[in-house]
Formats: sequence, C-alpha cells, structure tokens
Amino acid sequence: MQSSFTHINPDDHVILMAEDSQDDILIAKRAWKTGQIKNPLHVVRDGEEAIDFLYKKGDYKDAPTPALMLLDLNMPKMNGFEVLSTLKSDEKRKKMPIIVLTSSPRDKDIDRAYELGCNSYICKPVNFENFIKAVIEIHQYWLILCKIP
Repeated sequence: MQSSFTHINPDDHVILMAEDSQDDILIAKRAWKTGQIKNPLHVVRDGEEAIDFLYKKGDYKDAPTPALMLLDLNMPKMNGFEVLSTLKSDEKRKKMPIIVLTSSPRDKDIDRAYELGCNSYICKPVNFENFIKAVIEIHQYWLILCKIP
C-alpha cells in the first residue's frame, strides 16, 4: 500500500522568531551555529512584522511558510499575546506550533499563553550557555522528535 504522506526533510522546516531584543536574537543565531541547526531562521522584531510575515503582506509577500514559531511576549506594536490570539483563531494557521520564549515567569502570563493556544512556554534562561542549550533542545524536540503539520 502506497502512502499519500510526503516526507519532508526536517532540516527544510523554516522557523520564525518574533523577538525585539537584539541580544536574544544574537544568542539564538549563535545557538543555531553551535547546535549545527540547518533549519532556516527568519527573525521579525515586533508583532506586526510577525503577522505580516505569516500572512505574506508587504515586505514579506514572498516569505516562506514557517513550520514553527518562537514568540516573545513583550514586543512593540503588537505583543505576543495578540499574535498568539490572531494565529490560533485562524483555521489555516492554528496548527503551527508556537513556542513562547520569553523572560516572564509570571503565572498570569503562563496561564494566558496556554489559554490562547501556545504549544509550549519557556522562560529565557539568563545564563548565555543555558539560553543556547534551551534553543538547541527546542529544535531537537520540535523538529526532530515531534511530527508537526
């Protein structure tokens, strides 16, 4: 019996990172290099850019479709909660895994993010090496171990 499922190389999955902190962006890029992560990483710096990227608007009309999103909560223009709410209420985009990667350990933020449909909530480690380790582990779990739509 032949399967209609087409295997996609996990290295081809695009990851979108919505993050306004230049330091955190540099650390994530360093983690990509350290962990030899082959997945393309695209970075947007605020919630409006994230929505434009995902809906292929304006400068992002030719943007690839991400398989996974790393989402900071505290961003300008449109915060992470608003981005999460928009995406998880959209039939076409609600299956995309969204990993909240933020500095807030507040229970209120954790509860709200899960209520809005995030797939995982991770507090950014303060320590540089631990931040790199966290990004590598996110990659290993979500793009190697998990099967994503």
